[in-house]
Amino acid sequence: MVVQEPTFLILTALAAQPLHGYGIVQSVAELSEGDVKLRPGTLYGALDRLDQQGLIAVDREEAVNGRLRRYYRLTDGGAAALSEQADRLRRRSAAVDRQLALRPHPAGGAA
Repeated sequence: MVVQEPTFLILTALAAQPLHGYGIVQSVAELSEGDVKLRPGTLYGALDRLDQQGLIAVDREEAVNGRLRRYYRLTDGGAAALSEQADRLRRRSAAVDRQLALRPHPAGGAA
């Protein structure tokens, strides 16, 4: 299974500990160095899909200021899928490095 970058980052955010929605948004922004900004509709649609796929699960719910906060955790299947994706990305990155190493450089010029 190949996942899109936002999904990869959501799974990565949940790898260390359960997080609630806003915590996931913050973690994804940090992990992507600000390149990926999840909107609520995108996040919760992805969380529902990942839950249905068995990659994440609801860890717990708690009431905060009268609102229900739901925490999500990575399942064992989610950890395996995340590891598989990380391996795939490492292989792609190595292929890029190999191709760039073959790139000719002009004589006497800067690379």
